[in-house]
Amino acid sequence: MSPYFHDIDPIAFQLGPVAVHWYGIMYLLGFAGAWFLGERRRRQGRLPVSHEAFSDLAFYVMLGVILGGRIWYMLSYVSLDWIVHDPLAIVRVWDGGMSFHGGLLGVLLAGWIWSRRNRVHFFDTIDFVAPLVPIGLGLGRLGNFINGELWGKLTTEPWAVIFPGALEDLHKTRAELHQMYLAGQLNGQARHPSQLYEFALEGVVMFTVLYVFSLKPRRRYAVSGLFALLYGVFRFAVEFVRIPDAQLGYLAFGWLTMGQVQSLPLVVVGLVLLWLSRRAPTLQPDPAAANAAPVSTKEAA
Repeated sequence: MSPYFHDIDPIAFQLGPVAVHWYGIMYLLGFAGAWFLGERRRRQGRLPVSHEAFSDLAFYVMLGVILGGRIWYMLSYVSLDWIVHDPLAIVRVWDGGMSFHGGLLGVLLAGWIWSRRNRVHFFDTIDFVAPLVPIGLGLGRLGNFINGELWGKLTTEPWAVIFPGALEDLHKTRAELHQMYLAGQLNGQARHPSQLYEFALEGVVMFTVLYVFSLKPRRRYAVSGLFALLYGVFRFAVEFVRIPDAQLGYLAFGWLTMGQVQSLPLVVVGLVLLWLSRRAPTLQPDPAAANAAPVSTKEAA
């Protein structure tokens, strides 16, 4: 069985001079899916605030994801020369290059600001948001796959993929690479589709586990802790078959990556939050408060 040759156009369609990228569409779908599910759960009283307050939270979180994810990526994974030579690179999100860890920090900051303004306990907010995040996470990984970026290591697995972007040293056009593929000359260049592994783990599995876990009222910190633990473990594991960013390479031991370094603290935080949840109160769903009061002060920080 021949490996799959990645030949997906990252541009979905053109609107005059504007190219609409699949990567951006994935983010829009992620935000939309999280908003609709979040609004449904809000009406169930899982976060006893008004529709307007929830809409504000969704907007804050969206800004936190985009700004935090892009800024952290540009500071952690790219040579800082861009600050002087190409400062506008920070706004070219459509080219790819978003950091989950930066997006998470952005979400936490956004959640803290919103919680303070609406007098809701910070971790009640984060526990509510956590099951929604894997929707965008999974779709973002699909965007990475469509872009043909963040590929994995060489493999002979039957589901392996040949990524033209990983063959730049051959100095061939995409058409020439495709002809080589048809002739069987690129079979040794097949790689793990690590983006799809992350889509499955960080998207499908995390969403399923967190959604089902949060169907019943849980003690404060529990949902957030499970989110942090799962993401930290899944990301750390996938990094073993994913090629590190070329400008960074392996940081130590011939295998440790920046993604793993930044994921380990999440494992620790997740365990700590789960431990704290044992004695924490449980926020009971209150549909009446969510659909009547402008903003709930219940469990205020």
